[in-house]
Amino acid sequence: MIEIAITLTFWLVPILLGYIFGRAAEASHFRSIIAREQTAVHLPTTSSKAPIGDAPIQRSELVYGSVVISIDYFKRALAVLHSIIGGPVKSHESLLDRARREAVLRMKESCPGAHEIVNLRLETCTLANNVAGDIGSVEVLAYGTAVYFERR
Repeated sequence: MIEIAITLTFWLVPILLGYIFGRAAEASHFRSIIAREQTAVHLPTTSSKAPIGDAPIQRSELVYGSVVISIDYFKRALAVLHSIIGGPVKSHESLLDRARREAVLRMKESCPGAHEIVNLRLETCTLANNVAGDIGSVEVLAYGTAVYFERR
């Protein structure tokens, strides 16, 4: 009976700690993203190829932001269960949401003084953690053209 309790403790404590610390890290990252999105809201970003402003363009440049975010072991275990049962894998949805938003923010932060960003594109790449192809991390690259208008 004691051996079973020790074995359960050996497996359950790391899983519980992974869940607690993984949730805390994710919540902290989401709070950071929300705060930074509030400061970057003034910079319009569009997937169209034409600027929305009507002032003469002074210059333009390619800008990008890239991020690699990994999934914690607890969420990975839940994703394995979902792959057996079927249905949406919310742990990966949250991972991709954070990665996309962070990449776009990094792109916006890379061009201070720009008036808008046009032709926004996102590229996603999964990084496998083992030979079975299990997702360990995801890389998202956001890129576009920063447009600087002439001052009138």
